[in-house]
Amino acid sequence: MKKLLTILFIAAGLFETNLVKAQKVDTINTDKWFKHDIAGAALIQVTYRKTNLNQLNTILNRNGIPSLGNNSIWINASMTHVIKKVVLEDGIGFTPITSAEANGLKARYNQYQAFFRAGYNVSNNPDFRLFPFAGINFNAAVLNIRDNNRIQNTNDFSTELLNSTSSKTFYQPNFGIDLGAGFDYLIKLRSKQINDVEIQRNIPIGVRLGYYINASQGDWKVDDHSLQNGPDKKNSAFFVSLNIGLGYKIRKR
Repeated sequence: MKKLLTILFIAAGLFETNLVKAQKVDTINTDKWFKHDIAGAALIQVTYRKTNLNQLNTILNRNGIPSLGNNSIWINASMTHVIKKVVLEDGIGFTPITSAEANGLKARYNQYQAFFRAGYNVSNNPDFRLFPFAGINFNAAVLNIRDNNRIQNTNDFSTELLNSTSSKTFYQPNFGIDLGAGFDYLIKLRSKQINDVEIQRNIPIGVRLGYYINASQGDWKVDDHSLQNGPDKKNSAFFVSLNIGLGYKIRKR
């Protein structure tokens, strides 16, 4: 977590520096694009959104593989962009791998996502933001099966090339809709002033509450080959996210 926060501070610092450099290069051009304050934040989010693996575990059990554990915690990196009252948020994330193993067969499962949300800040208090939002979510589930009995039964390279094995990777793409509300409390830091630009820095600590609608579910695939009769239960669910990061607001004095 410390490394992630360090990366966020460096990224936000570089972003601020580049903006200020652009402002110093040509004040005439600056007046054209600097018509309002520029604000936003780089965030780390930890989200709980329940994933139901009952169908998948039933299929694994029939093939001699124990049930997979919970896979409902998401770790996301996101950016918030504030334009007057409009709050835009985009990010990417993943779930840690959950695994199960028996009789030389090992199953590993996790998920990835990319999301975009748009909201409107209903608060007039400069110390916090409160915004309902709606957004879209692209995600994918990945299941890897490793057959150690077959993979490790020979030391000969040529024999291993054509070795028959159950090892393979399955994936399933999904599309969803996020509906909810966000709240950020802004802990003010010392501001910086460069020429006629003031950079106000802050640490946003917040929460996101909402409901994820699994609107469209793709087929399970191996490479580009679609499979039938796989787990097809949609994973619509409530979610809650906690976030922390580094925020900024850049304005002309």
